[in-house]
Amino acid sequence: MIDRGLAPEFSAHALGQLADITGPGQDDSPDILDLTGLLWCSIDNDDSMDLDQLTVCESLPHGALRIQVAIADVDALVRLGSPIDSHARLNTTTVYTSARIFPMLPERLSTDLTSLNPQQNRLALVTDMVFNADGVLTQSTLYRALVRNQAKLAYDAVSAWIEDSAELPAAAAVPGMATQLRLQDAMAQRLRALRHAQGSLEFESSQPRAVFEGSRVVDLQQQVQNRARQLIEELMIATNGCTARYLSSRGQASLRRVVRSPERWQRIVTVAHDRGHTLPAEPDSKALSVFLAEQHRKDPRHFQDLSLIIVKLLGSGEYTVESPQMEPVGHFGLAVRDYTHSTAPNRRYPDLITARLLKAALKNEPSPYSKGELEMLAQHCTVQEDAAQKVERQMRKSDAAMVLETRVGQRFEALVTGSTPSGVWVRIFSPPAEGKLVDGQEGLNVGDALRVKLIGTNVERGFIDFVRVG
Repeated sequence: MIDRGLAPEFSAHALGQLADITGPGQDDSPDILDLTGLLWCSIDNDDSMDLDQLTVCESLPHGALRIQVAIADVDALVRLGSPIDSHARLNTTTVYTSARIFPMLPERLSTDLTSLNPQQNRLALVTDMVFNADGVLTQSTLYRALVRNQAKLAYDAVSAWIEDSAELPAAAAVPGMATQLRLQDAMAQRLRALRHAQGSLEFESSQPRAVFEGSRVVDLQQQVQNRARQLIEELMIATNGCTARYLSSRGQASLRRVVRSPERWQRIVTVAHDRGHTLPAEPDSKALSVFLAEQHRKDPRHFQDLSLIIVKLLGSGEYTVESPQMEPVGHFGLAVRDYTHSTAPNRRYPDLITARLLKAALKNEPSPYSKGELEMLAQHCTVQEDAAQKVERQMRKSDAAMVLETRVGQRFEALVTGSTPSGVWVRIFSPPAEGKLVDGQEGLNVGDALRVKLIGTNVERGFIDFVRVG
């Protein structure tokens, strides 16, 4: 982290500020609604303690659904320019590694005083949306509120219940919560179908989690996409779109999350052609979406590997500043024009920036950031997010190297996942791990299948070395 310009520990000034904080954020402003009586719930990972969002819904006539998404008002305790804010501004994100989590905010805040914990009243920014029976957004508004999480739920347990393979989780045994979850799931699937019709790209991620025995990593397990994850994903995408449009409607510049049209589209065309599919010469998210859906049906076993290839060829996202009069760059992968990051302020600094912009707009006050400051922050957040991802990726490589160090000399089926002037990288399937091809790189390109032999590992540096065989 230090090598990549990230701070692993909080400064003495930040810890001093933390010691002076005696409780959750308080605000007696008359524009804050008391919504503590609604059936709010959170759905996150089993081990998540930093709860950023809650959801609740209400059936309306003709099949319409009102959905409210509450986002933790972290700014209520972490003021702009304060020592804790300075640390968050430096790192811009929580860094997740198998051995330790390095939170963007002190844990006493992110997992307690600014977290939307069960049975605790917390300040929040609420996006209030109405969707018709077909999943089309018909109206939305934003406001501040006091909320109370009635049920802390986990993705896997909720998904198993939605798919009728398990009982309703005990934490959800609140009168009316089962109906809430069914309604939200049904609407999320409609939203998902609409995005796919517009060209949203469907991927399967490849970021295995380490399994420990004591202090030793003994296995790697894939995180499986499921209905509960899709539920939260769709509602957060909708919220982020509403946030971006709200700021634009108030004449405010906003920090947008964009994925531009891919520069390596021709290589994507070649990858599709090698699989018997023709893509247009110019970038087309709808056409790419059709290809991905077709491949998922035809070859689900290798779809995760195809996903990894296409994600790398699409290129990474970035933060940029957009003014109301500008044509939105949009998010190529999600097939949306207006998109910001606003739903995870405990763990992402751009979301905290957006919360401050929203609060200023709600009060009809000037933006707390100048256009120049936002542009500098957009670039900084892009750079630091990339640095954090490289730290996380390096640690995942160390995890994989520890699992593989006893298997030197074994042979594996592999796929080329990266090709740069500095080398060629390949991914093996079992265990799911990526390493460098140190011999036999000639003529290979991203997406090529090959057979490799493991010749060495270095756990501390996260090195896994293969040679081409066969």
